[in-house]
Amino acid sequence: MIRTVLLTGLVFFTFTIGLAQTNPAVLDYINTYRQVAIDEMQRTGVPAAIKLAQGIHETEAGRSELVQKSNNHFGIKCKSSWQGEKVYHDDDASGECFRSYSAALESYRDHSNFLKNNQRYSFLFRLDPADYKGWAYGLKQAGYATNIKYSQLLIKLIETYDLQQYSLIAMGKMPAPSGVLTGIRPPAESTTMADAPSIIYPAGVFEINDTRVVFVKAGTSLLAVANEYDLTLSRLLDFNDMTPGEGNILAMDQLVFLQRKRKTGANIFRVLKPGETIYDISQQEGIRYENILELNHLLAGSEPADGEKIYLREKAPGRPLLAGAARSLPEQQLIITAQVSTETETSAAATITTAKRTTHVVRSKETLYGISKRYGVSQEQIREWNKLVGVSLRTGQELIIYTN
Repeated sequence: MIRTVLLTGLVFFTFTIGLAQTNPAVLDYINTYRQVAIDEMQRTGVPAAIKLAQGIHETEAGRSELVQKSNNHFGIKCKSSWQGEKVYHDDDASGECFRSYSAALESYRDHSNFLKNNQRYSFLFRLDPADYKGWAYGLKQAGYATNIKYSQLLIKLIETYDLQQYSLIAMGKMPAPSGVLTGIRPPAESTTMADAPSIIYPAGVFEINDTRVVFVKAGTSLLAVANEYDLTLSRLLDFNDMTPGEGNILAMDQLVFLQRKRKTGANIFRVLKPGETIYDISQQEGIRYENILELNHLLAGSEPADGEKIYLREKAPGRPLLAGAARSLPEQQLIITAQVSTETETSAAATITTAKRTTHVVRSKETLYGISKRYGVSQEQIREWNKLVGVSLRTGQELIIYTN
């Protein structure tokens, strides 16, 4: 997925952006794909402005060698999970494998799904969808690209070509130009946390669930926070259920815990509000993310539907209804019985059938702990799935991981 900029592309965009002038090739690209970007924003939440800017940059406005032979508009590499057509192209290394599509629409949809279903980008979907700067910086922080100016390039494209208007159209906040954009679907009612009343937190260190925490504003360096409170960055990330791949600069205001959160909460349960995620509750209630999952019979990445009870102190009687599931179909809910003593094994066996199987190839110096944090699962689960004894791993070893 990581992309570098070819010399021709660098010259092209240096000229285009440096002079802040509109380029005919870029305008043609925007006119061709703006409707697709709007549709994809309404389908998945990936901002249309960001999608168009990435497409322009990655394809040299539709003129790159890679896009010409593969319809791959976002430079997505094959990876082990890709089962579709492939092409080979020189990028970070010679002859790298890239996904190939029969049409540009497939590339746009795959790009949306790639971001939506990849845990390391999940924090982006908690941003205001109109916050294109937050998305641009967040993509770079999550490791989408190696170019150190990637965020600035996206922002400059959005501002030079007024790409933000397409995000606003998708959100229903701006009318579509007459006779230009047709077939715009009515956007779903906004359920982002940006619409919720702001909570005012105390300045400095305070406690949530008997755990020390501070409220940190967007744009703050996590390394600076760690240094201020005499912690290592790795410990600070661990305390907040974060991974190094999420970057050092906070993309949004956030509670940051200064010690490990508790396994259970002060409240018995809470009702999930529109736009809230399990991670939001984990931070707001001061409970470890993996423990909330365990208490509610959920796998990492699962998100319950609005209005569902999330248990914080004891095992839920069953898995909450997941987002997108029909309430009229109770058979879609996981029924947990107390008829066996090995409750954890029963729950894992019951949920594993609906999980997505991923093969992870162990890299040099990777640890079981780090891999568990990357996928949001426990070390015990990885050991069970792979029949491991102990925590030792070897480079090149293949591990089976189940995620939703």
